[in-house]
Formats: sequence, C-alpha cells, structure tokens
Amino acid sequence: MSEDLRDIARKRLKAKRDFWGLVSTFVVITIVLNVIWFLSGYRDYYWPAWPMLGFTIATFFNGINAFGPGSRPITDEAIDREIRKLNGEK
Repeated sequence: MSEDLRDIARKRLKAKRDFWGLVSTFVVITIVLNVIWFLSGYRDYYWPAWPMLGFTIATFFNGINAFGPGSRPITDEAIDREIRKLNGEK
C-alpha cells in the first residue's frame, strides 16, 4: 500500500509542477505576443487576445486536473461508502 501512495503522491506532484510550468510558459508567450503586437504598429485590432484565450482555457483545465477534486486519491472509506449506497444502505 505504501508504494501505491508513493505513486499517487508522485503523480500529484508532477501534475502540480507541470501546471506551474505551463503558467510560466503562458506568461512568457503572452509577453512575446504583446511585444510583437506593439512593435507591429497595427494597434487597431488586438489579435494576441485569441491565442491568450486558448492558452487560458488550457491552463484552467490543467489547473483543475492538478488541484481540483479529481486530484485527490480515492480512499477505502469512500469505496466502502459507495458500496453501501449501491446496496441501498445509507
């Protein structure tokens, strides 16, 4: 059981580390896109908003995966509770 917990902990830590790496990449890409937009002189239309929107959506779902309720391990107590519900018990 100890090895299972180590694997779960390792996966959770990796997901959290990947999330913060994605946030760092998002910041760098956002800065680069805004510099390109600013230097292009075409300021009537803010086109960096579109790739930033896509990246924001991806980062949001990555954050839910890393920190959301699905990131917690399933406990034996939760399994027993679900079995009781399936058997019609409270």
